This record gives sequence, C-alpha cells and structure tokens, in this order.
Amino acid sequence: MILELSHIYKNYSQGKLDVPVLKDVSLEVNKGDFLSIMGPSGSGKSTLMNIIGCLDLPTSGSYIFDGEDVLKKNDKSLAEMRNKKIGFVFQTFNLLPRETALENVELPLIYAGVHQKERRRIAAEMLEKVGLADRMNFRPTQLSGGQQQRVAIARAMANHPDVILADEPTGALDSKSGEQIMEIFHMLNGEGATIIMITHEASIAEHAGRKMMILDGELYSREESTAKEAAAEKAVQEEAALEEVPHE
Repeated sequence: MILELSHIYKNYSQGKLDVPVLKDVSLEVNKGDFLSIMGPSGSGKSTLMNIIGCLDLPTSGSYIFDGEDVLKKNDKSLAEMRNKKIGFVFQTFNLLPRETALENVELPLIYAGVHQKERRRIAAEMLEKVGLADRMNFRPTQLSGGQQQRVAIARAMANHPDVILADEPTGALDSKSGEQIMEIFHMLNGEGATIIMITHEASIAEHAGRKMMILDGELYSREESTAKEAAAEKAVQEEAALEEVPHE
C-alpha cells in the first residue's frame, strides 16, 4: 500500500462558523492503482486532492504515505516529499511560459539537485515517452493544449514519483486531446505508475481501473452506494448542462 487516509475531516473557518468540507474520509491506495474520484463542484474533491498531495493538512484524522506519518512532518519535509514522491498534473498545465518544454520538465529535477547533464537526459526521455521528442525546444505558447498537458505529465514523471495526482487533467482540452491524455495515463499505469485522478467527467472517470465518488464531503466506492452515485452523476450532468448554456 502506498498511502492510507483514515477518518479525515477538513473544516474551514468562515467568521465564527466552522464549515465542514471533508467528513470522515478513509482511503487506501495500493502501488499500481489507477483510481478516479468523481464529483461535482463543491463536493470536496479538490480539498481531498490537496490533502493527498501534501499541499494542505486535515483538521483531524491520519495520513500515512509510503510508511511515513505525513502529519508529523514539518514544511521542509513536506516540500521534499512533494518534489520526490508526488507528481502533479493540473487542469491549467502550470507551465512556465518563457521556458521550453525541456526546461519545464527539468524543473523538479533542479529542485532535487540533479546534475545538469543528467536532468537534460531524463527530461528528454520523459518528453519522448509522451510523444513530444520533436517539440522539446518549443515554448508553451507554441504548443496546443493537449501538447502542453503532455509536457506537464512528462514533468510530473521526471522524478519517478510514487504517485501521480491529476486534478481535472482533461478539463481544459477538447475530447480528442482528452482521450490522448488518457492513453498516456494508461501507458504509464501499465508501466507500474500509481495514478489518482480527480474529475467531474463520467467518461474520463471510466478510464480508471478503480472508481470512487465524492459527494458533500463524503467518499464512496461504486459498490457502497449506487444511490449516492446516481445523485452525484445527476449533479455533474446538471452542472455540465449549465456550462453549455450560451451566455448572452
């Protein structure tokens, strides 16, 4: 098992009120899993992703990552864990606009102290793996959205992390580009990568070997609650329908 969340609660303060966002969330992820967590806006999925990625800490509960107690680590140790053990893929790509694809992929390797010649070799290898061997010296503005996301995936893989966290990885892409990104995730998972993907798209969630739902801060497996799943999917569909309504 690579990570275990036990009885996680997360509250945010709004004035004198404590607003619960995550409620008694428990989750085990094994090495090599491809897990999707689906839910509508406001369900708590981004908060859960931030906690899994050590970007935020829970109000209560426990979190063990690769045998280590996350909640006992200081900021420096958490930053080191994020850099070496977790690869992040975001909806908005988060690439540096003035750097080339190769230089963007090198970034986590620079923070990890890898020598220049070696990090160039690794970055080039990662870009070749995602089909961008001929785009290494292109800047983000010279690449399509799908190509930019492939650069982001290559960057996430550069330090050979224990877990790849993908937060709405196809949210800013057209359907064809989204399917190409999912093909890359399938390839990486086939090579042994552990992937946790947050999405509000049912068709994207279906690509994962293991699927869960989050609704109103509570996490469910498909088997646990078909009623909750139906409610969550309906909420997602209604949200998507509203997004498609043209604005005057």
